[in-house]
Amino acid sequence: MDTIDHFNLRSFDLNLLIAFDVMMQELNVTKSAEKLRIGQSAMSHNLATLRMLLDDELFYRVGQTMRPTARALALAGSIRAVLVQAQHALSAGSRFDPATEKRAFRIGLTDEMEMFLLPALISRIHAIAPGVGLLSRAVSAETVGIMMNDREIDIAIGSKDFPEGRCHSEVLFESEVVCCFNPDLFAKVQVIDRETYLGARHALLSQTSQVEGCIGMMLRTMGIGIDVALTTSDFMPVLSAARHAPLIATVPARLANEYAPLFGLSICPMPISLPLPPVRMGWPVWSDKDAGSAWLRDMLRDVVKGMAQTNRSIAAQ
Repeated sequence: MDTIDHFNLRSFDLNLLIAFDVMMQELNVTKSAEKLRIGQSAMSHNLATLRMLLDDELFYRVGQTMRPTARALALAGSIRAVLVQAQHALSAGSRFDPATEKRAFRIGLTDEMEMFLLPALISRIHAIAPGVGLLSRAVSAETVGIMMNDREIDIAIGSKDFPEGRCHSEVLFESEVVCCFNPDLFAKVQVIDRETYLGARHALLSQTSQVEGCIGMMLRTMGIGIDVALTTSDFMPVLSAARHAPLIATVPARLANEYAPLFGLSICPMPISLPLPPVRMGWPVWSDKDAGSAWLRDMLRDVVKGMAQTNRSIAAQ
């Protein structure tokens, strides 16, 4: 990496580079001053300062026009490149063209959200932003705040609250769980009622070390106990277990609608109402004004809205 002599550079007014670049374009002090919206005397002062610092006339008069010196011509390309690069750097976060952008976003997701959101999200992004990539990172309630602070993720999706003051968040969609079971292993059962649910063994999701998972914990706070045979952080083994054993898998409705039929499982409403927290989208305060991050948040909102409309259409049929 090139080094910068900050001490010596600080004594040079970088605005003089702008004045020089404009003068190279206009070759006229009056027009240059008008372009910079400064007085002609101020422009003349800038030019005099440049001549002194660079020890060169830079521009000389030929009749009614100004001509650049050899030194000015040698400097012009480099100074223009510096100004263009500075302009791009300063405006990088304020504009985002999905059709041409080359960028990778890091998304913090649970296994559930990864299976639910990523396929639809990458399909939409591929269609309108072919240069944009996604990196999925596993997160939990304990790690999401740390990962945002360390800039390991740009955005996260989950059912937990995000750290106040360090993150912005909004509800992405409401949570709903359903029961999945193998009808061949539950004789004469078409719909799981409360009595059947409480009398059966269960396969549940858990993102913590708690064997009963969040569903079992919610039921316990309601004074209801269930017999948990299996808990895992991945919902696929939960559905697979329900296929091969007489277990009731209580899983998010959106995942059940997509994947339970692949395992030959029936789906029915959860017979006990639970106070489920909504699924929230959170992002760190440092990325709130970034145009690319804002675009990604819009993509997630659109994807969730589209999936909800699809689910309503399926339900109506």
